[in-house]
Amino acid sequence: MFDFSQGGGAITAILGWLMVFAALFALNEFTRRFKWVGFTAFVVMPIVLSVLWFTVLKGSSYTDWFHLFKVYSSTAGCIIFWCIRFVGGTKKDGTKWRLADKKGFLFLAFLILAVNILEACIKDLEVGKLYYAVKTLVEEEGTNGATKYYLMGGSWNIMNAIAGFLNIVTITGWFGIVIRKKTKNDGSRDMLWPDMLWFWIIAYDLWNFAYTYNCLPHHAWYCGLALLLAPTLCAFTVGKGAWLQHRAQTLALWCMFAQTFPLFQDHSQFSVVSSYNPTIYTIVSGLALAFNVGVLVYMIYKVVKAKKNPYTNDIYTDLKEYKAIKELAE
Repeated sequence: MFDFSQGGGAITAILGWLMVFAALFALNEFTRRFKWVGFTAFVVMPIVLSVLWFTVLKGSSYTDWFHLFKVYSSTAGCIIFWCIRFVGGTKKDGTKWRLADKKGFLFLAFLILAVNILEACIKDLEVGKLYYAVKTLVEEEGTNGATKYYLMGGSWNIMNAIAGFLNIVTITGWFGIVIRKKTKNDGSRDMLWPDMLWFWIIAYDLWNFAYTYNCLPHHAWYCGLALLLAPTLCAFTVGKGAWLQHRAQTLALWCMFAQTFPLFQDHSQFSVVSSYNPTIYTIVSGLALAFNVGVLVYMIYKVVKAKKNPYTNDIYTDLKEYKAIKELAE
C-alpha cells in the first residue's frame, strides 16, 4: 500500500507517524481544554504564520489554491466553533444570550464541513479526469519546483467522489448541536454533535483516507492516517461527541505545520509515498463507497421509521451512543 523507500525506511516512517499522531492528539487536547490557548492557536498564530508564508517563506511554502483553501477553511471552522462554544453575553433586559443558541451559527458547522467534503470530491473527479489510467508526474505550486509527485487516476476517483457526496447527504441533526457542561475533569465546553455518531465518522474516515490516497499519494501516510485517527480516537475516548471540533482543530494545526515545513513530507527521511497499485486504489475507494452507501440506507430507515426531517431533527435519539453524548451536555 505504501512505499517507504523514498525516505529513511519503514521504521523511520513509523516513528514519524507516531510522532505526528501523538503531537496532534496532545495539541488538540491542549487547545480544546483551555479557552485562550485555543484562541491563540486558531486566531493569533494563523495571522503570524500567514505573514511568514507570503514573505520570508515565500517560494518554500505552498501557495496553490488547494493548500491555501485547506489551511484557511479549517482555521475558519475552528474560529466558528470557538465562537459557538464561548461567545455570549447579557442583554439590557438582563436575559442571557449565546451563539450556541443561534440556529444560523449551528448551520455554519454543517456548511463548513460540507464545503470541505465537496471540495475534495471535486478534486477526486479532477484527478480522475486529467490522469485517467496514466501515472503522471506533477509539480506542486509555490515550492520552487521542490515538490514533484505522481498522480494516477481511474474509476476509483469516481467511486470515492460518490462516497463523498453520500457523506454530505448523511450529515444529520446539525440543529441539535449542544455544549458540553463543565466538570471537575473537563472544562472544555466542547461543541457536541449528538447525531454525528460512530458509523458516520467511520464512513467519513474511510472516504477521506481514500481521497488522500487518490489525490495526495505523497502525503496520505500522515494526512490520511495520522490526521484522521487523532480526532477519531479523541471523539471515542476523552472528547466524546465533539468529533467535528477535534477534526477541525487537528486539520488546522496540521495544515499550518505542513505549510511552514513542507519538506517534512516531501523531501526528508520521513517521506512516504503510495505504491500506485490500481488494485489497492480500487479496494480503498470501493470500501469507502460501500460503507457510505450503508450509512445512507441506515439513515433512510431511521427517517422513515421516525418520520422526521433528518436535517432539522436528530434521528438517532434511540441509540445508546446518542444518549451518552446528550448526558454530557449542559
